[in-house]
Formats: sequence, structure tokens, C-alpha cells
Amino acid sequence: MRIAMIASPSPQSQVVLTRLKTLLNKPPFEMVNERPDIVLTIGGDGTLLSGFHRYAHQLATIKFIGIHTGHLGFYTDWRDFELEELVDSLLHEEQKSVSYPLLDVEVTLADETQEKKHFLALNECIIKKVNTTMVADIFIKEEHFERFRGDGVSVSTPTGSTAYNKSVGGAVLHPRINALQLTEIASLNNRVYRTLGSPLVIAGDEWIEVRLCADNDYLLTIDQLSFPQSAIASIRYKIADERIHFASYRHTHFWRRVKDAFIEEEDTHNGGDDEI
Repeated sequence: MRIAMIASPSPQSQVVLTRLKTLLNKPPFEMVNERPDIVLTIGGDGTLLSGFHRYAHQLATIKFIGIHTGHLGFYTDWRDFELEELVDSLLHEEQKSVSYPLLDVEVTLADETQEKKHFLALNECIIKKVNTTMVADIFIKEEHFERFRGDGVSVSTPTGSTAYNKSVGGAVLHPRINALQLTEIASLNNRVYRTLGSPLVIAGDEWIEVRLCADNDYLLTIDQLSFPQSAIASIRYKIADERIHFASYRHTHFWRRVKDAFIEEEDTHNGGDDEI
């Protein structure tokens, strides 16, 4: 079993990394950086997002496991005091997995090349204007829906619905819903300019295109990664063909995660055996 490990730089995460390396220093485990079977991340959701983007080109053959060293995350099922139990699960449990939808992002540049760039997002993709109001036409499955004016728009996956999407007024979606969500960021709504002003949940077989009016100084973010772009013509969003797979040795129920994150945290010493 080929295992790659990624840890946040926090002292607690580095201690866990050292302990875990000792526990896994025996057959059938092999520590690797390339072509792993399992990617173990130690820290929080941000660390797992880093692992996802590092191995996004190998999603068909990799399962992820998250160990959190702080507050319970949406992608981290194990606590730092459960390392022996985790290793035992790796040794003896059948390697089942659950998978979540990803966001396929196609960016067309507004230059003479009209180059297209592709990205995958686990949480969301955000497009913003840096200094002025962003003006864009929103299309859903090739039909014009609205002309948007405001700070920007966020398009998220179901699992990403609890991240930036929620902070700008989006709905929380269960990850079994194969859909994407568009949420406006500080839209202008008055007697002259009107948008829907509500989050849009788009079916998995449809797509969204944001056609930007000629301008520059855009900021494009894919999860926690930022890509300043001087000229973007359009961005097309759809549910990706690829999916992310998590080893389902144990999963905390999704709505328990939501409650822990936003209402009150429950005792997680005993974990949870409900699938997400």
C-alpha cells in the first residue's frame, strides 16, 4: 500500500506526522511521493485541499484520508489521538470509498490567442473585479439569464457549499446532490440594474457560463489558489467527469459536521460511523 502524507506546518501537525511515519514504517506500507494509493493529510480542510490539487491528475487511482489537528473539518474524519486505530483500519478494513462531485472550470482568455485553461475545484471557483464593479452576462445552458453587476460571483460544489459560498449567502447542499451552485457577491440591485439576487442551484447535466465584459484586473480563485488574470473573456462551469474519492473506513454524518462547524461542536472522541 503506497501512502503519501501531507501535513500543515503547525507544531501539532508535525508531531502527528512524525508519529504516523513511525506507525507506518512496516509492510505492507510504503511511503511515497509519486503515484500513491492513499493520500493522508494532517491539519485541516486547507491541508486536504492542498493534497487534492497536488494529486488532481491521479484522482482515478487515489483515495484521500484527512486527519484534523484542530476543529473538525468537512473533509477530515480522524483525530490526532486515533492514529493507532487509523493504521489498524488501513491494515484490516476493506478499502471502500465514497466520492464527491468536482467542479470543472474552463477559462477562455481575452487575447489574440483565446487560450483555454482548465482547472478542477473541490470547493469553489470565484471571479472578482479587483478595483471596480464587475459586469458580466450569465448564461445557463447557452440561454442568457441575467446581466450581473457587483463584486463577483462564486460557483461551488455541494461539499464547497459550506465554505465561501455560505459566507456570501449561498445554501448548504448535501454532497450526494450532484449539482453546482452560483451565488452572487454583493450584486447591484436598484431601479436601473436588476439581478435575481438569490443563489442558483444548477442540475448536474447543465452548465453555467460567465461572459465578462471587456475589461481587466480580474482575480480568479480556485479553492485556496489565486490566479490574477489581466484579461478573461469567459468562464464555463460544469460538474467534472472526475470525482474525488475518500476512503470510507469511517465518516461523520454530513449534517453532524454542519452542526459542529456552525452551531455547536459535539464530542468527537468516539467518531462517527455514518456515511456522509
